[in-house]
Amino acid sequence: MELNFILKIAGIALIVAVINQVLSKTGRDDYALLVSLSGIAVIIAMLLPKISNLLSGVKSLFDL
Repeated sequence: MELNFILKIAGIALIVAVINQVLSKTGRDDYALLVSLSGIAVIIAMLLPKISNLLSGVKSLFDL
């Protein structure tokens, strides 16, 4: 993976963590959970094409 992609994921995780802490400290735990889940969903959506490329590479390597 390229460094730019890893930094994007780390940036999203950092922003989600800060928002989660702010919401938790203000007593809005339900919103904090929703922010965490949406951050995970965004990162998984970013990773899906990379995982697809990896699996197709493994498939072509082993001639499956």
